[in-house]
Amino acid sequence: MTDLAWAESPLQLLSALEARHAGLLGPVQVRVRPGSHALHATAREVIRLGLSPKTDLIFTEKIGRTRSTGAIGDAFSGRAQAGLLAHRAPERIVLLDDGLATLHLLGLLCGPWKQPLVRARARPGRLRRAFSGLAGRRLRSLAHRGRVTFFTALPVPAPLLARARRVGIPVVSHDFAWLRTLPAAPPPEQRSVVLGTSLVANGLVHRSAYLGWLSGVTAREPVAYYPHRRECPEVLELLREDPAVTLVEEDLPVELSLRGLTPEHRVLSLPSTALTSLRVLHGPGGPVIEGVGVPARWWTERADPALRTHLSLFVLGPEFA
Repeated sequence: MTDLAWAESPLQLLSALEARHAGLLGPVQVRVRPGSHALHATAREVIRLGLSPKTDLIFTEKIGRTRSTGAIGDAFSGRAQAGLLAHRAPERIVLLDDGLATLHLLGLLCGPWKQPLVRARARPGRLRRAFSGLAGRRLRSLAHRGRVTFFTALPVPAPLLARARRVGIPVVSHDFAWLRTLPAAPPPEQRSVVLGTSLVANGLVHRSAYLGWLSGVTAREPVAYYPHRRECPEVLELLREDPAVTLVEEDLPVELSLRGLTPEHRVLSLPSTALTSLRVLHGPGGPVIEGVGVPARWWTERADPALRTHLSLFVLGPEFA
C-alpha cells in the first residue's frame, strides 16, 4: 500500500523525503503542489540527486487520500485541512517540519485550550476559523488514539515535549540523514555566508535597520548572500549594487545548497529555522553558524512580544531545549 505526502514548500518536501528515509513512510508518493518556482526547483534538484527507492514525486493540485499513512507539511494550510476533513483519516498521520510554524503547531495541538489551527499573527474570518477548529479537533482526536507522529529536525523545548507526550503525540527527531547521503554541494567561495530573511518583507523588522547591519558586515569582508524566498525586493535591489555581496539566487533551500559548507565557513542570519537545520545537518564539526539577535529598536509595532520571544529560540543553539 502506498503512503502519501503533501508538500507545499521546499522544506516540507525535504522533510517528507527524510521521513521516507527514516522509515516513518513506506513506499510513498510525494504530491507537490504546483505554482511555486522554489518548490519546483527543489523537486527537480532532489530528482537529479536521486530519490530513495519506491519514492515518487508528482505535481498535482489534489492532496489525495490513503488508508495507510499520510504526511502533511503544513497543517495550517486550507488545502491540508480540507484533506483532513473531507475523507476518512488514514491509519496514521505524520506532521512534517515547516519552518517557524512547526513549534507553533505543536503548541496548539498540545495546549490547554482547544484552539483552532491558525497561523501566528493570522486574522481569519469566522468561517475560516471554524474550519480550522474542526481540523484541530480531528488531529487531536487522532493523537489521543496514537495515530499522529511529529517528525522534526528542530530541538523541541522540554516543556512542550512533555505536553506532546501527555496528549499522545510522539516526537521523532532526525538529523537530515538522507541529505547526508548525497554528494556535497560546491561551497561558496566567500568565507562568510548571510542567510536572507522574511522579517523585513513581513513588516516585522525595519528595513533601514536591517540594511545598516548588512552594511557593517560587508564593510569587513565579502559575503555570499542567499535570499529568503520571501525576501524584501527593495533589499535585494540594494544588495545587487554592493560589490562586496554575491547574490546566490538559485531557489533552493539552504539545507540543499549549503550542505557542502566546510569548518572554515561562517553563516550569519537573523532568527530562522535554517540556523537550526544547518547546525543539525553539519553537526559539531561543521561551519560556525551564528544567530543574530534582533535589537529592540529594529522591531516594528507589528512584532508583538510573544512573537519576539518565539523567534529568539531560533537564534540560540540546540541546547535551548
